[in-house]
Amino acid sequence: MNDVRDRSHRLNRATGIARHGRLRHRNPVGTAMKVLSGVAAVALVSTASVAAIAAKQVTDDFGDGVAIQGQPAQPAKGPAALNSYQGGFNMLVVGTDNDPEQGTAYGERDATLNDVNILLHVSADHTNATAVSIPRDLVTPIPACRKQDGSGTTPAMAAQPINSAWGEGGLNCVVQTVQGLTGLDVQYSAAVSFQGVIEMSNAIGGVPVCVAQPIHDRYTGLDLPQGTSTLQGDQALAFLRSRHGVGDGSDLGRISSQQAFLSSLLRTVKSNDTLTSPPTLYKLARAAASNMQLSQSLNDAGTMVEMGRALQDLPLAQVNFVQYPGTTGGTGVYSGKVQPSAELAAQLFAKIRADQSFSLGADSTGIGAERAAGAGSAAGASTAGSAAGSAAGASAGTAAGAGSASGAGGSAARAGSASAAGSAAGAGAAAGAGSGAGTGAGASGAGAAAGSGADLGTDGASAGAAGAAAAAGGASAPASSPAATAPAETLDGLQGQSADEQTCSKAFGS
Repeated sequence: MNDVRDRSHRLNRATGIARHGRLRHRNPVGTAMKVLSGVAAVALVSTASVAAIAAKQVTDDFGDGVAIQGQPAQPAKGPAALNSYQGGFNMLVVGTDNDPEQGTAYGERDATLNDVNILLHVSADHTNATAVSIPRDLVTPIPACRKQDGSGTTPAMAAQPINSAWGEGGLNCVVQTVQGLTGLDVQYSAAVSFQGVIEMSNAIGGVPVCVAQPIHDRYTGLDLPQGTSTLQGDQALAFLRSRHGVGDGSDLGRISSQQAFLSSLLRTVKSNDTLTSPPTLYKLARAAASNMQLSQSLNDAGTMVEMGRALQDLPLAQVNFVQYPGTTGGTGVYSGKVQPSAELAAQLFAKIRADQSFSLGADSTGIGAERAAGAGSAAGASTAGSAAGSAAGASAGTAAGAGSASGAGGSAARAGSASAAGSAAGAGAAAGAGSGAGTGAGASGAGAAAGSGADLGTDGASAGAAGAAAAAGGASAPASSPAATAPAETLDGLQGQSADEQTCSKAFGS
């Protein structure tokens, strides 16, 4: 049997050219663009997802916020707020010395003191800011405050060191006391403890600090050589807490030393990529949210971003760190404490309330700091900065919109009593000095003899405040350049420095 099949039928196909569908010629540029578009889309989605997760984590860290009388909770704006804060604002940052989570690492304490009280005022046109350190032993009335456990209110007291306010009613009581002292409405407030200082300084990446002589402080463990050292973490905290290692060993000396740190911190975050680096800003935001108690009015990422946008373009020469005016050596309720200097306080607060910039007189750096070799004078730097940075007529035209003038009289009425201690501050408010700004790195006091038993008190609010401001200032647009105006008036007698001036901390006894 023949198994070979007949395949002759295959030859009977019609002859001709086979026709197929034509393939289009691919454009290599178009193909590349499609690929890139796909990659970009994936990148955008991924970036948005990461940003959303980061924002969610930061928001979760905020918690519920602290209820403050006169500070209504703000509707959440979210982290995507893009506008600059409208008008001026006042923010109080409080440093406490007794966080339950720190244990006995920094000594045992039977009470919590607000050793750092920082009130920052930013002008309505965002051309100047003033930060006043309120000495921890400054004697002032403390009003009746709601107890933290909700069980009632504490009685008003006529003349007490301001650092006892926390024990009467927590952050809310400190805010009410500062408003009574200064006559200024405080819209935002926050509290920071030791760990917050450590985390904020780590997130920033360290702050270069100059010391004029070697500093050794056995109480805080600080040991610094002469010259400039970059401090962060525990070392930054030790520097801010050091009282026995700087100046005359008093809290007033510590404030001026801390202002050298604050000025360097502000210069650092404005000169490097802190304000434009998302990873750094994210670390700052988480450090602030995780380690600070925020008022309900400040407990929103969008609000912080708006405030940061208002701050980013402030000229350094237009930012003054000053000490609340006060004297030591008084008698009676002022014995071993700090007595407010009513006349100088009135001049300071009048400038702040009117949103007017000012310069500081010669030898203004205080007993804990000195100008770095070759540095220009604070007065000259501030005056030059004022001429370049203030808007013409801003002081007259923006006081009403500053958010600080409102309620000045009412805040003064909240002072709680017309004692001798309160009259000095009240005089300042009544004289039209209706606003006190306060920031500084440290708590202050009358001196070594007036130490309130808090030698190891925290001085971290400064780092927390500056870090929070830096964290807030992430996405900002340049502000329009204000018109030049006349040189700023010099306020002689104030202790402090402008942010553009490099100073060095002085070692104890130098």
